[in-house]
Amino acid sequence: MKIRSALLRAVIPVLLISWLVPVMAAQESAPEEISLGLEEAIFRALKQNLNLVAEVYSTERASQSVSLAKEIYYPQLDFKYGTDRTEQPSTWWIQSAGLYTTKMHSYQGALSQRIPLGGKLSLSLYNYDYDTNQRGQLLNPYYQTELRIDFEQPLLKNFGPKIAEKEIVIARQNYSISEAQLRSQVLDTIYQVEDAYWNLVLAQENLKVRQQSLQLARDELAKTSKEIEVGKQASIEILNVQATVSQREADIVQAEADVRIAENRLKVILNLAPGTELQSIKINPKDKPEFKPVQISLEEAGQIALANRPDLQVNNLTIDKNRFNLEVARNQLLPQLDLNFSYRSPGISGDLLLYQDDNPFSGVIIGKIPGSTWNSFKDAMKFLYNNWSLNFTLTIPIADLASRSNYAIAQTELAQALAKQKASEQQALLEVSEAVNNIATYAKSVEAYRVAREFAEKNLEAEMKKLAVGLSSNYFVLEAQDKLANARSNELRAMVNYNLALSNLEKVLGTSLVNRNINLTAVGQK
Repeated sequence: MKIRSALLRAVIPVLLISWLVPVMAAQESAPEEISLGLEEAIFRALKQNLNLVAEVYSTERASQSVSLAKEIYYPQLDFKYGTDRTEQPSTWWIQSAGLYTTKMHSYQGALSQRIPLGGKLSLSLYNYDYDTNQRGQLLNPYYQTELRIDFEQPLLKNFGPKIAEKEIVIARQNYSISEAQLRSQVLDTIYQVEDAYWNLVLAQENLKVRQQSLQLARDELAKTSKEIEVGKQASIEILNVQATVSQREADIVQAEADVRIAENRLKVILNLAPGTELQSIKINPKDKPEFKPVQISLEEAGQIALANRPDLQVNNLTIDKNRFNLEVARNQLLPQLDLNFSYRSPGISGDLLLYQDDNPFSGVIIGKIPGSTWNSFKDAMKFLYNNWSLNFTLTIPIADLASRSNYAIAQTELAQALAKQKASEQQALLEVSEAVNNIATYAKSVEAYRVAREFAEKNLEAEMKKLAVGLSSNYFVLEAQDKLANARSNELRAMVNYNLALSNLEKVLGTSLVNRNINLTAVGQK
């Protein structure tokens, strides 16, 4: 008994491990199943599709460029401090004998602001402190403060708010173009999701049809085998059935491969898993294709497309941008005429030196009246002195080859953009025409294949009845089964093609976002 107990204690863990390992491995290898409706799949793609995420980053970068361009109108505050020491020998008799030294400290502050006409307004405050050992000084050390107002304004070249805000205008145009490109990418992604989704549904349903067809062939094989055993049929009759079973088994293999390909394509668009882990997820589509009649006139569809398609909006924005560039290039052909106005209010203070007999050449200092930087600052603020200057500067280039070349390039780019827009509009109207016609065509095909499937069902039923009374053979029954399987596949494909035609119509009209109430701010945001 002890030996038996010891054996049981040794064997049971081994048996448990041998049972648990396959179970755990099966659990690890079992793919995660996700049930998705079409709208949910579209929502996931708009959040996770890598191409969309990259396009969102481009739009965000364009938005930041607008903010960066606006900084030209932000006030700028500058500070500057400097110190200088000069030491050199005397060169004439008024200076002190030997070496004389001069020390200077400077403090500067300036507030500047660009104005919409292209000019610049600045307010500056300068302060200098001088200290020297030279003889003959009246103020030593002395302090000088200057309040200065400067105004610069181009009058021809670079004049006007459009030219002054060139970088802002271009940045805004680039941002609008980037937004339109993002909308275009969203439209493409929505259609890609619908195309992949419905093709996965088609592949899975086709697999079911092929499985049903295979089961019918196997049932016929079993029935034929029994009838051969009892002598109701010749043994040669089983060859046709066996060949059909083999053919339908091969069809199953191909149908399964089609399902894997369609499923992997949808996984990649939804960015559900890395390429090496695609098989870890299984998608079960919840929606089935439906027939929803749509009536739209070609003229109405064309007007909607011209108003909503983002690719046409990109072209229109590009034309506006090129027109603006042409206007800027035309302005750069003008001569440079600049207005400069300056108003200065100085203030001076310092230690007033008192010389013996009021003779500074004696060099004998008998006292001083103290001064300060504050006193010089107060004098500058009182505008005691009327100092101003007004200047006009005219610059005429001898050769302006670069400006003329830029103007010619701008003209060419505008003409090119206009031609491209006309071509794009023609292409858009052609795509709309094809989309509208395809809807009508696929609607008819859905009805035609539905009728064909019903006739195939009735034909198979008739052949089965005839076979039961000996008026037919399994060859005709199997042939009827093949026709029914093909008819069901064709009807399903027609339904999928019709739904994809509706999706394509939304895409070429540019209405997918409006119809689904999709906000671009939510695209690419997890």
